[in-house]
Amino acid sequence: MPLRGVMVEPLSFGLMSPAPRDVAQIRLDNALLLFDEFVSATVKHPDAATLRGLERRFAERLQIQPSYWSQIKGRARQIGERLARQFEQLCHKPSGWMDIDHHSPTATAAAQAAAPEAPEPPPSTPQDDDERFIIGLVLTYYRRHPQRARTRLLDLLGEVLTPAPAAAKPVPKPAPSATSGMDDWRRAQAGVAPLKKKR
Repeated sequence: MPLRGVMVEPLSFGLMSPAPRDVAQIRLDNALLLFDEFVSATVKHPDAATLRGLERRFAERLQIQPSYWSQIKGRARQIGERLARQFEQLCHKPSGWMDIDHHSPTATAAAQAAAPEAPEPPPSTPQDDDERFIIGLVLTYYRRHPQRARTRLLDLLGEVLTPAPAAAKPVPKPAPSATSGMDDWRRAQAGVAPLKKKR
């Protein structure tokens, strides 16, 4: 006998979609993905000691303390909104990249379709850690001794950037001939006054 006033939902025995992952976990996974990209771009075959040094350099690139990066990896700290945008900017990723699950193929395809193209960094922007290191050194030198740094850097860059002058080609001398020697002798004789006779 059917119950009155009670609606019975039909049971669905289909596959349930997996629960969406929380943003904190997605950001952590993406931060680890950024670290993997950094390692593969820096070293071909890293060992354990190299990886420890790279983790410190990666933290410097993200402008955070190495201990803070260790806490993020150990899930003691979460990547908040401000830090996620900072990671994206410093790693040249489009805005919102840290919040998208890049491990699932469908999410990756949807993110690539929806995400705007990352702007190309200007040519004066350092491209890797070596360039950032050199720029840091130059800035440190300039800030301590601005006048001396300006003079020395302009001298150095003048040597490097000014093209070397083309070497002047020597003018070939004409081959001596028998007649030219006689001509020279006649010209020399014509300029000499004759000797006066003694009295």
